Amino acid sequence: MDITIHAAFLPQTDPDAALGFYRDILGFEVRNDVGYSGMRWITVGPVGQPGTSIVLHPPAADPGITDDERRTILELIAKGTYTAITLATHDLDGVFDRLQASGADVVQEPTDQPYGIRDCAFRDPTGNLIRINQIG
Repeated sequence: MDITIHAAFLPQTDPDAALGFYRDILGFEVRNDVGYSGMRWITVGPVGQPGTSIVLHPPAADPGITDDERRTILELIAKGTYTAITLATHDLDGVFDRLQASGADVVQEPTDQPYGIRDCAFRDPTGNLIRINQIG
């Protein structure tokens, strides 16, 4: 079986801030930017990896979600506990320095984890947890 990860979805509550973080700070390219009914879905991805994308979507926009559910989702996003994604780089310290210099919300400085991974963590402008692993 040949299966790959094509897209992951992360909520964004401020499309311009999300775009600034993923495009300008992480260096991802914008693949799509679609507006509909006052909302925006922005697809970004790493340069040179056209088959892998992150879709930054308006949270709780599904028509079947109740107002109470929408409030709960937005509260979880604001706390930074709703969703996360793990990225990887060959230059963890360089990426960490760039993110820290940008003013990104540092959750964890580069650390050697007891389970064998060296990583760091940030929150994007919406509050999503972004872990970055050292590879190679």
